[in-house]
Amino acid sequence: MYQRAFDAAMQIFELSRAFPKEEDYSLTDQIRRSSRSVCANLAEAWRKRRYEKSFISKLSDSESEAAETQVWLEFAVKCGYMVRDEAATLYQTYDNILATLVGMINHPKSWVLPGKQKK
Repeated sequence: MYQRAFDAAMQIFELSRAFPKEEDYSLTDQIRRSSRSVCANLAEAWRKRRYEKSFISKLSDSESEAAETQVWLEFAVKCGYMVRDEAATLYQTYDNILATLVGMINHPKSWVLPGKQKK
C-alpha cells in the first residue's frame, strides 16, 4: 500500500506541475502536501506498530490525508486543471488505499508487533 500511495503522490506531483501559477500556494500546495502525508503517516504508523493505539492513530491520520487528497482531486477537475479520467483513476487509487487503511484500523492485531504494549 505504501508504494501505491507513493506512486500516486508522485503522479499528482507531475500532474500538478501544469496547474496555474496562481494556485502555487493553494491547490497545488495542498494536494501535494496531503498526498505526501498519506505516505509519511503510513511510515510513522509502521514504526509505531509496537503500540496499538499509536499505530491506529497514525493510520487514522493517513486515512484523513487520503480523503483530503480526494477532495483536492475533485477541485482540480472542477477548476479545469486535471483531466477527469486521470483524476478518476487517482481517486480510485485513494479509494483502494482507504479501504486497506480501514481494514488495518479495524484489525490492528494482525499488524501490531507482539510484546509489551504501552497502556
